[in-house]
Amino acid sequence: MAAEARATLPPEGRPGSMFWQQKLDGYRVIVYFRAGKLYLQSRSGADLTPHFPELQDAAADIGDDLVLDGELVVLLEGRLDFAALQQRARLAGFRARSAALDRPAHVVAFDLLEADGEELLAMPYRERWGRLETLFKERRLAGRWTLVGSTLHRQEALAWMDPAWGRVGIEGVVAKPAAGRYRPGKGGWWKVRSRQTAEAIVGAVTGPVPAPDTLLLGRYDAAGRLRMVARTKPLSATVRRELGELLTPAGPDHPWTGVQFSSAWGARTPLVHAPVEPAFVAEFAGDTSVDDAGRYRHPVDYVRLRDDLTPDTAPPLA
Repeated sequence: MAAEARATLPPEGRPGSMFWQQKLDGYRVIVYFRAGKLYLQSRSGADLTPHFPELQDAAADIGDDLVLDGELVVLLEGRLDFAALQQRARLAGFRARSAALDRPAHVVAFDLLEADGEELLAMPYRERWGRLETLFKERRLAGRWTLVGSTLHRQEALAWMDPAWGRVGIEGVVAKPAAGRYRPGKGGWWKVRSRQTAEAIVGAVTGPVPAPDTLLLGRYDAAGRLRMVARTKPLSATVRRELGELLTPAGPDHPWTGVQFSSAWGARTPLVHAPVEPAFVAEFAGDTSVDDAGRYRHPVDYVRLRDDLTPDTAPPLA
């Protein structure tokens, strides 16, 4: 079942009519337990089971036949680490078992789709959730399996929108109608990512410099090197025109001349870009999905140029 992205949380409505749950930084998965064996299916339908042998081992202790919907995560040093999860999903065999020792995975469940041969898709979410909670309360699910943070109160969910939660891997909130059926492949849930504004230096563009399509933003590290931290979403026609009048193509001594960036976080396709003189600082709005190198995983929204900041006073790379 899909979650539709929204800018803000929907209104609360009648008390108890909506579940508000933490949106986690991981892989969406459907988990099948059959006679102590596990099948782990990604959102695209791929079999992830061989990559996470510790979950296969943990499934041997599950006495029920179940189908769960949830999030596959890796917890490292007190935060959900998406990069570590992505690396683990590429490993199999001995390498997967070795990685499981220091980067173990968990499944955070938020829905129960089948229990001991009974399909529950037509059951209201409040009843599916109640049965899922019971599995955890009775310790029939434990260890590598845990329950998502959930509340019936919108005001409590608003606290999860604080960017501080983003730093530990809570990206925002998913809202689910309590009376809703489970509709595979269709919408009916809503997700809202926590967002915050920040500043970085305009270091390059995609498209022509006089009318850029997107901006590549950077920050200086402790050694004084300009590191890319974000790429904006496509700019509006007005912004393209305004920035095109200000930006200047860089010379060969620009730190990003000849440097290859990927077209998206984690992708291998190179991004064609044109370095510009790093003379302007831009304010942008992004979600809280930031990797260990300080790079935003998702494209950010351009807000404005910060005329009160210069590149040497812009925030450094943390």
